[in-house]
Amino acid sequence: MKKNNLDIGDSISVLDENLTGIIIKIVDDTITIETTEGFEFEFSEKELIKVETDAELRTKAFSKSSIQEVVSQKEIHKKKSSKVKPKERSQPTFEIDLHIDQLTNSSKGMTNHDMLTLQIETAKRKLEFAISKRFQKVVFIHGKGEGVLKLELDYLFGRYNNIKFYEANYKKYGLGATEVYIYQNTKS
Repeated sequence: MKKNNLDIGDSISVLDENLTGIIIKIVDDTITIETTEGFEFEFSEKELIKVETDAELRTKAFSKSSIQEVVSQKEIHKKKSSKVKPKERSQPTFEIDLHIDQLTNSSKGMTNHDMLTLQIETAKRKLEFAISKRFQKVVFIHGKGEGVLKLELDYLFGRYNNIKFYEANYKKYGLGATEVYIYQNTKS
């Protein structure tokens, strides 16, 4: 017999007392519980709260995503540490803001694909410019968002042999920027 959200066999806790147990009987508004010590007590439903078991909590925690998805998301967010040489610290950084409102006067009528294409083409053009002008560092500000632009930038940067890229200075940019270090050919 079921009463509102409580059912026979549910683990419960009594609100105003240090008492837990299992529901063994429900008659009208009276709910009988049995404690782990084997004692039976009667309460009204408003005096009880359902307690979820560890297994129920685990099931709910991973109901929307698999353990592999959670692990892969954690791996994506691992930060790569890199030592900054004194020479590099003093150099000014070339910053490119890829937020759509910085690239166009109005994004009205543009699809998400159009905006992403504009952002990636701008990033590629600016990176090529930085390489040609022998800049050593470039910071691409992409914002946090859903991470689509960051993934596309990672793919773009991965196609170049003469650069390494990593998350930019957290204090300055938060999680929304990628720094690109360009290896310059010392032979001219």
